[in-house]
Amino acid sequence: MSYAADVKKELTGLLVHNGNAKAELSALMRMNGVSTLGIDQTVSVQTENAAIARRIYTLLTQNYADIIVEVRVADHNHMSQHKSYGVLLKNKVTEVMADLGVDPFGLHPEIPARILNQVDKRRSFLRGAFLAAGSVNSPEKANYHLEIFTTHEELAEQLLNIMKEFDLPAKITDHSGGFIVYIKRAEKIVDFLSTIGAMQTMLRFEDIRMMRDMRNSVNRMTNAEMANIQKTADAASKQVQQILFIANEIGDLDLLPKKIRDIAKLRLEYPDDSLAELGERLEISKSGANHRMRKIKELAQMIQNDMQYDLTKL
Repeated sequence: MSYAADVKKELTGLLVHNGNAKAELSALMRMNGVSTLGIDQTVSVQTENAAIARRIYTLLTQNYADIIVEVRVADHNHMSQHKSYGVLLKNKVTEVMADLGVDPFGLHPEIPARILNQVDKRRSFLRGAFLAAGSVNSPEKANYHLEIFTTHEELAEQLLNIMKEFDLPAKITDHSGGFIVYIKRAEKIVDFLSTIGAMQTMLRFEDIRMMRDMRNSVNRMTNAEMANIQKTADAASKQVQQILFIANEIGDLDLLPKKIRDIAKLRLEYPDDSLAELGERLEISKSGANHRMRKIKELAQMIQNDMQYDLTKL
């Protein structure tokens, strides 16, 4: 089961206050409902999730008396377990849809303010929208992404504005004949899941995200440390080459001034030491060791360029 499926499984198990149930149901009917015309008008809500179909059925029957609701199962491929579910409202369609603020024919896609006039109702509406047409990437994947799809731009704008109310900086993009309201920032995906009541899967998301961030931080530190080690090794190798070159040109390192001679011989003896470690062996600071190594580098360059040099002035 995917992470998004786990989120929806948790949401379908939530108890919802009767005052907020219609807001959730409004989103489910608006985003997944298909209405038929005629004397025997019906509304069918389609989903591929059995738990969502049960929730729609339960919310309808708990909130509306004397309605006839059926759940139909379609098996698209007898060779697989892929099924879809249709929750069919067979009577009182006009009354129910009007009460939910849903235009069954999509001429007025926005949900009226009376359905969303309380904070908890707006939370429930977002939950219904996510159940109907939402998805979220697993936190273990490379990119964080949560989205809700709708075919109506007005409804996308309404979702966007409700998310902003909860400090959820969503964006809209048009895609495949519809509109996607999406969130990319991991911490805001966590906030969205918390807002709609998916607390267990939210905590799981946060745990995985924290572990990912920790691993990435360790990797960055390790890479930086390896880069520093390589940089130190490269610098030490060049210093050894410069000292050997000087020794070959002047005949004997003992001709160098004591301070320069001591660090030159120490570098040859400890080629893997950092400047700080060489400084400790000589009981001088790292900057002092670096200063003496610069003198060695300058001398090597003067010899290579056939320039005049005075060993006593190093």
